[in-house]
This record gives sequence, C-alpha cells and structure tokens, in this order.
Amino acid sequence: MSLPETSIRRPVLATMMNLSLIVFGLIGLYRLPVRELPDVDPPLVNITTVYAGANASVIETQITEPIEETLMSIEGIKTLSSESRDQVSNITVEFDLGRSIDLAAQDVRDRVSRVRGRLPEEIDEPIVAKQDADAQPIMWIALYSERFSTLELTTIGEQQLKDRLQAVKGVSSVMLGGAKRFAIRLWLDPAKMAARGITVLDVQQALRQQSVELPSGRVENRQRELSIETRGEMKTPEEYNQLVLKRDRATLVRLRDVGHAAVGVEDERSIARYNSKPAVGLGIIRQSKSNTVAVAKGIKEELERLTPLLPAGIDVHIPYDESIFVERSINEVWENLWMSFLLVIITIYIFLSDFRSTLVPAVAIPVSVVATFGCLYLLGYSINIVTMLALVLAIGEVVDDAIVVVENVYRHIEEGMSPWDAALSGMKEITFAIISTTAALVAVFLPMAFQTSVTGRIFIELAVAISCSVTISAFVALTLSPMMAARILRPIAPGRHRGGLIGFFERRMDAMHRRYERGLSWSLRHRGVMVALILISFGLSFFFYAQLEKEFLPTEDKGRLFNIVITPEGSTSEYTDRMVRKMESFIQATPEVDGFFSAVALPWAGPGRANQGLAFVRLKDDRDRSVQDIVAGPAGLGARYFGEIEGAIAIPIIPKAIGRGFGQTFQVVLQHQNLKELDAYAQQLTGKLQGSGFLMNVRPTFQLDKPQLILEIDRNRAAALGVSVEDISRTLQILFGGLDLSKLNLDGKEYDVIVQLERAARLTPRQLDEMYVRSASGQLIQLSSVVTYREIGGPSAINHYNRFRSATIEATPMGVTLGTAMERVENILKEDLPEEFRYEWSGEAKDLQTAGKDTVFVLLLALAVIYMVLASQFESLVHPFTVMLTLPLAALGALGLLWVLAQVNVLGTMMYGWAHYAPDPPGFAKVLSMLIPRIPAMGINLYSQIGMILLLGIVTKNGILLVDFANQQMEQGKPALEAIQIAGRVRLRPILMTAVATVAGTLPIVLGFGEGSESRRPLGVATLGGMALSTFLTLFVIPVVYVLLSDVQARWQRLGRRPASPAEGNGAVKSWWRRLTHPAGTATNGGTK
Repeated sequence: MSLPETSIRRPVLATMMNLSLIVFGLIGLYRLPVRELPDVDPPLVNITTVYAGANASVIETQITEPIEETLMSIEGIKTLSSESRDQVSNITVEFDLGRSIDLAAQDVRDRVSRVRGRLPEEIDEPIVAKQDADAQPIMWIALYSERFSTLELTTIGEQQLKDRLQAVKGVSSVMLGGAKRFAIRLWLDPAKMAARGITVLDVQQALRQQSVELPSGRVENRQRELSIETRGEMKTPEEYNQLVLKRDRATLVRLRDVGHAAVGVEDERSIARYNSKPAVGLGIIRQSKSNTVAVAKGIKEELERLTPLLPAGIDVHIPYDESIFVERSINEVWENLWMSFLLVIITIYIFLSDFRSTLVPAVAIPVSVVATFGCLYLLGYSINIVTMLALVLAIGEVVDDAIVVVENVYRHIEEGMSPWDAALSGMKEITFAIISTTAALVAVFLPMAFQTSVTGRIFIELAVAISCSVTISAFVALTLSPMMAARILRPIAPGRHRGGLIGFFERRMDAMHRRYERGLSWSLRHRGVMVALILISFGLSFFFYAQLEKEFLPTEDKGRLFNIVITPEGSTSEYTDRMVRKMESFIQATPEVDGFFSAVALPWAGPGRANQGLAFVRLKDDRDRSVQDIVAGPAGLGARYFGEIEGAIAIPIIPKAIGRGFGQTFQVVLQHQNLKELDAYAQQLTGKLQGSGFLMNVRPTFQLDKPQLILEIDRNRAAALGVSVEDISRTLQILFGGLDLSKLNLDGKEYDVIVQLERAARLTPRQLDEMYVRSASGQLIQLSSVVTYREIGGPSAINHYNRFRSATIEATPMGVTLGTAMERVENILKEDLPEEFRYEWSGEAKDLQTAGKDTVFVLLLALAVIYMVLASQFESLVHPFTVMLTLPLAALGALGLLWVLAQVNVLGTMMYGWAHYAPDPPGFAKVLSMLIPRIPAMGINLYSQIGMILLLGIVTKNGILLVDFANQQMEQGKPALEAIQIAGRVRLRPILMTAVATVAGTLPIVLGFGEGSESRRPLGVATLGGMALSTFLTLFVIPVVYVLLSDVQARWQRLGRRPASPAEGNGAVKSWWRRLTHPAGTATNGGTK
C-alpha cells in the first residue's frame, strides 16, 4: 500500500505521526534563540597589543609586521587586516566560512607565541580573542549622579554592577565607557628633579625596590604552621610621597621633594555623559549564539535587584537597547504570520464554499509551521526576521499541497463518489504531482549551500526554513490530509445550489471557468502572440532590473541612531569634547529624542582615540518623523552638523542589521606601499568625491597630518658623554608616555601606579630641554646635548589590507543608493587610478558586491537544478522548458511592481519635500503629500532578492500541476491540444486557490507598518507581483508552449525512426513554423489537433 492509502485505512497512525511532529516543533520553538538576523559572523580572530607611548610607525614596524608575517603561514585565511595607531596594534584575521573558529584561534595563538621573542619587552602581552562581527554592545546602561564624581561612579560600577551583570546568562563581557578607573599618579617636576640630581630612572628603580610584596614562606613547628606575609607594598599617596629616591649624604631625597603622589585615574582622556550630565556607561556585549531579547531581559531583571543596593543619589538609565527593536520586529512578524494564516483560510473557504473542506488545509498549516521550528533547532539556527518571514511566505506554500488534495478529492465527490473512494482515487492522481512540486521547490534552494558571502549565509537559513516547511507539508498532504478528507467530507446532493455570499462566489467561479476556456482557446489559436509575450517579458525584465536602484540592506527605523564626531588629528580630548557638546545641543533640541549617551575616547580594541566621540541616541516611540527624516533633509541632523559644527566632522549614522563598527556605508580601500604616494592620491580622490554631488561626509581614514615630534639622537655625542640610547628612550617613554611602573592591590583588585611629568611640564617641544639623563659616570646630562627634534606631519594610523598598506575612503551616498554610488566611483577609478595602485571595496559596499555575484551564481545553478529535477520527473528533455518559461513571467511581475512603486516613492518624496521644506507651500501640497505615499526600499536589495529566489520555486508549481495532468491525459491516448485543455479546465481552481492563497499570505508583509516593515516590504512586493502576474499568464502561456513543444517532440521522434533527408528536415521546421502562426490543422499522433 502507498503512504496515502495506509493513512486513509489507519487514521490513528496518521494522527500520531503528525502529532509527533507538533511536539517535536514545540520543543524547538521553546529552545530556539532569538536574533534580529541569522548568525552571519565569519570566523574572526583578533590580536590586540598595547605598547604605551609608541606612535603608529613604531607600532607598525615593531609589532604589526612581525605578527602579520608569522600569521600568513596559517591555512584558510580569507583576509588579513590591521591597524597600527598610537599605542595599539589591532590585527583582524578573517578565515573561510568552513573553518572552525576554535581551531583558527588556537593556530593564531601558536603563531603569536612563536613571534613573542621578536617583539619589544615592554609591551602588554598580545591578547588573542575570537571575535564576533557584531560584538558590539546591545545595550548601554548609564550611571550618573549629582553627588558622586566620575571616579566614584566608576568604582561603584565596577565593584557592584559589572561582575554581577557579566554573570547574566548569555553575556560575553561588560565594557566601561567614560570610566575614570582608580590609579595612583606620581607627578614629577623636571626642575626639582634637576636640582636634586634625580632622573626618572631613579624613580623607577626605587619603586621596584621599595614597593614590593612577595611570598615569604612560613614558620612551622610540630604543632603549628604560620604563613609569613610581608607587607612591603605601598597603598596610599602619603606612603608614595615618602618614597626614598636617593640618599644625599645625611639627607634623604623623597618623592615629595621632586613631585607629588595623588589619587588619579588611569585614562584622563575618556569622557562620558548621559543627557549632557557626567556619567559612566556599561556596555553589554552578548555571546554570539545567545538570545538578544533574553539577554536584555536578564540584564533588566538583574538591574532591578541591584539598583536598590546602590548608594543613594545614583540614577540608573538605559539610553540604548537593541533588544527593543528585535523583540518588536519579531512580534510584528508573528502578527503577520497569524494574519497570513487567517487570510489564507478565508481564501480557501471562499473557493471551496464548504467548512469541512476548509478544515483540511486549515489543520495542515499549523502542523507544517510548528514542526519547522524543530528542524531549525536541530540544525542550530534561530528565530529571526528571515526565518520568520520564510514561514510567513511558506504559509501560502504549505497549504498548496493540502489544497490540491482536498480539491481533487472534492472534485471526485462532485462526480458522485463516496468520500472514502474519492480520497483513494484522488490521491492516486496527485501523489506524484505533490512529490514533484515539493522536490522542485526544495531543489531551488539547494544551490544556496554553495554561497560563501554574508548574503549566502542568510539565504541558507531562508532555504532551510522553507524547505523544511514544504517537505513537512508534503508529508502532511500524503498522510493527515487524505485521512481527514476521507472522514470529514460529505457526499454532495445532486443539483445542490447555495444562496447568499457563498452562492455568489460559486457562480462567479463557474463564470470564471467559462471565460478561461474561451481565453485559452483564443491563446491556442494565436500562439505567435503568446510566444511574443514571452519574449517581451524577457526584455521588460532586463529593462526594469537596469532601472532599479541597488543596495545591500534597506534602511530601517529602529528607533535609535549613532552619531560620530571626528576632530583633526592631534586634537586633545578636551577639544573633541567641545565638539561633542555642540553635537549634543542639536540632539537635545530634536523633539523626537528620548535620551542619549555620549563618550569621548571610548576604549574600543585598546585605548580610546582622543579625536573621536560617539553618541548613542534613543528615539521616542510616539513621534511624527521617521529616523530617516530626522537624519536627512534640509532640517535633519546631518545638514545641521555640516553647517554649524566647524572644526570637526560630525555624522549621524542610522544603524544597519549587518555591519561592523560605526563606519559609513560607502568604503573603498586604496592599496600602495609608499605612504606619501598613498596619501597624495587619497587626498586627490577625496577632493573629487567631495565635489561629485552624490556623496557626502567624504573623508579618508589615512592622512599624513598628525603632528609628530621626531627626536634624533646624536649617537657619537651620546657615546662620548657616556649616555646610552636605551636610557634616553626609556626616560622619554616614562615622562611623556605615562607608564604604569608598579601595581597596588586594594580589596582584591589590582590598580596601576603611573609615573609621568606634570602637564605643565609637557606643553611645548622646548620643554624637552629641561629633561636630564644620567651618564655612566653618574653626571646629569641635559637631553638637548644629545638630542635634536623637529615637527612633522605623520600618520595617525597605518592600515594594512592583506599586508599591503592601505587607505580607506568613507562616505555616505546622497540622493542615490549605494550600488549607484559604487558604479560611479568605479568609473572614476578606471579613468585615473595609477597603475601601481589597487583598490577593493570594504564594509557594506563589499557585502553588496559579493551579494550580487553570489545571487547570479545561485540563480543560474538553481535554473540548472530545476531543469534536471523536472526532466527526471517528466522523463522528458523538452517539457521542463514548458514549466520554466513561467520564470521570466514571474521576474517581470516582481521587477515591474518594484519599479512602479519606486516611481511612486520618488513622487511621494518630492511631494513631502515640497510640503515640509519649501517656503510657504500651498495648502494642497500637504494634501498631495498625504495622498501619495513614500515607499522606500523598492529596489534590488537583500530582501527583494530573497523574494526573487523564492519565486523560482513557487511559480513552477502551477506549471507542474498543468503539465503533469496533461501528461496523464496523453498517456490515456488524448492528443496534446485536448490534453492541455482538459488540464487547464480541471486545474484552474487549485491553481487559482494556491495563487490567491500565496498572494493573501504576503499581503500582511506588503501592507505592514510596524518595526522593520521597511525591509520586509520589498520581499512581499517581489513575491506578490511575481506570483500574481505569472499565475495569470501561466494559465495561457503554458498550454501554448506545451502544445508547441509536444508537436516538436513528436516530429523529431518520427524523424528519428528513419534517416531523414535535408529536405525533410527543413520541411519539418517549416511545418512547425506554420503551426505556430496558423495553428488550425489535422490531428497527428501525439501532436496537435
């Protein structure tokens, strides 16, 4: 017995099999993590090395290059990028997607340990860490108070909050922003040091000898054992002021005689504020596989327990929380899922006009959808926007098989069979069609496993979600659906007529059948017109594709935005802070802002940069303007920053779902080994792009403009005076770099003891003349005797890309999409890029480039797989083309509707600008602005591409239903023309039902206005347009192509039975052409009639 027959005869078995799928799915649903998008992080390993006091050039030559050299021998490296900046070397290794991140990190640690001996001794030990591309805080918690200083807030945050929050399940780490971490500062006065004959190396030696705590063994006898603790470590500024530096005859020279010790902070440059009030921020970084919503919920619950325990007068706020958008957007998609389910059920009921018949597909939908969660859990995926959208779209697909089952069984019941016999007979006709359509749809998604880009990783989860759901739906259609149909459907009374709304729809359906039969007859008589229609659809599809804008991801209104301030190289943190305060004034004046957290020199991958500031802004839920309007436009933050913040670059950035850091979307990387030539061309290209009119906020990340003081040691003079080069370098490193020369332990935590010149003694280069070093004979030698200095412009940071020096130019597209901006810049580079230069795209621009290449590859491979599957199913090399000709029709519908709505968006944007920004606009301008909507993201992007890929599998199902039934009729001896006409007449209702159900399922996505709707809408539009047009045209085009190809196949089969002369071959082709243009003729065996 077949599976359907077994299920009909054994209802308990069929029920239990499907019930087990539901239980399995509910377990997966409960355990699946929740994310915004699939985990698309490539295997990244980061090596961070801190070398206090070193500039970018020293970092590059002494740290970055030796480490890069040894890393290149590791297998599987995709890209190797690095940044060498003042005090920090940061190297990022990206491995191939198939590489284990744990093994990759271990290989990197081994190579770094091998090269450690070649690195300077004074560096902090290199930190090798597995890094997530999205390892950025998902939440910022701000502590601020009118009573406590920032130093005290930092201590409270570290001791009472940080460790507790880091213990919350799913939290990877907690970073501090604007922290003033406790330290002991030893401030030295060069004049007093010279008068007392003291050098900074004497201070260093005194600290090593007099502030030390070592294990001292134990005292033991036969009965007792006492451990010895020697308390030799200094704890307070008063103790450090008594530090003996030198014995001068009977007098002791102490630290207080040449400077003073005081309580201070590790990093004086770091500054943070909450709503312009001094604050300390705690950034919550989640683990890569953890649930964003669950982590945020756990953090908030822990804060509720900890906040009452904090000292009175400390306020705790959350100015930035990514989980809010994630949770709301996921909930919005859940609502879409329920709306799709209801619309599909209503659609089926209208077509079938019978509650019992509707119940069969109504049960199939939840079984298929819920069971899919079990598959996702077993495969290690997550609940995210893509997988949820896949299930919303799959509702229209999982119901198809059940529709085909119930419609075919219902047709046999209408012909007079009992429900039991109708179920057995109907399933014999359609079992192969169900398996065929499911296999074809799953085959579409197989090529996605070969993608290596970020887009490919996203597509894979989409493919798995849809493939699992339709495979499960096929199983349900072969087990539960026929069993239910055999038992709950009832015989139909002869001559039954219905009244009311149901009767109206029945009569409309009968009328539609008659109109379709007339239209199909006309199409079969005018086959040339239908062939021309196919060719026109090809041409129009290419036209619309070329006209549509290209971008990687649509811009979403997530209720938050970043703001970045970049001051000229060499700026102090105080100067940058003044620029950040200007930016804050504009943020505070924006009525839609609910709160913000700003920081200067945020410690990200090492010490923070004094010339960079950030602001994380949370927007109000109830607001009139979208985040796009708040940022862009004549009155937007971008325009105000550009026009009113002088002396700095200030950029508002709308966060994207995928991306690293806070860079702008447009990034092109120039490569050349000579820094001067690299800087010169980067400046030249920057000037061109600034005047291009389609890019704004253009800036190069590399410039030779950072003020640097170059000290050159006269080695001969130094040798003659008995001064070592090491002592000179070490003296400068400590006095001006501020090194931690000792540690102290308080309450189980270790803090730095930092030695440095007082700020007043390091304001100008001339103050170097006041520094002294000790010669081998013990004399003090003035530094100016052995050193000369000059001021130059040097690099603030030196970047490498695959070991080549590089400069990245960042910008934001203005008035065009990212794809258009990339095309225009590529044309500029082709014209004037010097031969010795190379360039590559980076960031979102690179993602867009690789996504386009991957999508083309997947489309071509999917077409090949579909052909092979269909050829195997039909046992024909010809009729797969019959089904596949629905694809250009679907492309025309998808691209055409996107293009139309894109034009509506252009017009709506113009009307909005006229009504809101024009001086004294007429009254009807606002009316037009409300009537003509703005519909962003109507172009080629990640989501519309998902819709296009999905269409490949969806639209072939209708063709398979027609061709499979026509083939069955031909096997019974009917000619092709009659067979396809019968197939069209019989399959019209299930084809329309599945098409309308699919369209109904996408309507909530197309019409949705909740969080994340900007991204989901192009997916729904592409699916709706492609499905609607292809279904309508398929009903007429497929029969024509089926007859034409059957005719060709029959003629070539006859010619193959005997040798044919050239004249006969030419005659066959001419005869086929006559049949195409004049179809009336006599019947042939297997041909037309």
